[in-house]
Amino acid sequence: MKQKKITFLLCLCLSSLAIGTPNSTRAQGLKVEESAPVKNLKLIKEEEDGKGHIIRTVQYSKGNMRVTETIIMAKPPSLASLNMPIRPDTLNKNLLEIIVNKSQYRVALYYRNRPIRVYKAVFGPNPKLNKIMEGDRNTPEGKFTITHKNPGSKYTRFMGLSYPNDSAYARFNKLKAAGKIPSNARIGGDVGIHGIWKGGDDMIEMGVGWTDGCVAIKNKDMEELFSLVGVGTKVSIRR
Repeated sequence: MKQKKITFLLCLCLSSLAIGTPNSTRAQGLKVEESAPVKNLKLIKEEEDGKGHIIRTVQYSKGNMRVTETIIMAKPPSLASLNMPIRPDTLNKNLLEIIVNKSQYRVALYYRNRPIRVYKAVFGPNPKLNKIMEGDRNTPEGKFTITHKNPGSKYTRFMGLSYPNDSAYARFNKLKAAGKIPSNARIGGDVGIHGIWKGGDDMIEMGVGWTDGCVAIKNKDMEELFSLVGVGTKVSIRR
């Protein structure tokens, strides 16, 4: 079996602290496609750097390759005290908001400006990057809404987001006019929040960025979130 090592240093920070850049091998070669689950995920090492970050080394199989990946993420806040029972029928959905924090690998559900649920999440391979165009596998940043809900997704549940919105189009057109992206590039779409393949929760637990730009959470968390929010719920995605 071939061995391939990828160092995936994420610029994941609080207070805009720059950590590093992704290894070019990840961007050019190996891709963990959403349609192709990886296997045999194993935690090799995990430690804190004393500066508010977790450094985690994992291995997993992709096709005939065994991948070693190092992930650096901002140490997230505690998930304690957010397990109170919630009755979906008692919530005013107009007062709900989903806040996605890419640096903390978290999806939080707020009600009346207070968090009522926090879930672990993963994104595309380069969480520190904003989406620019179709195929870059980056998770877009900005303010969106839920446009539709699919209870029959292959990833348990799927909630589509209003990407691309006006601000995304403005940014895309500006970059194209400046020659910073190909003239034939397309802006992309079909971005949402969803679960993961059966038995894949460890990918989210370890922070492995496998999506094509969507936000992925554990299946049990996705089922709960899906039941609480509705079409039109606000979603804010932050770095």
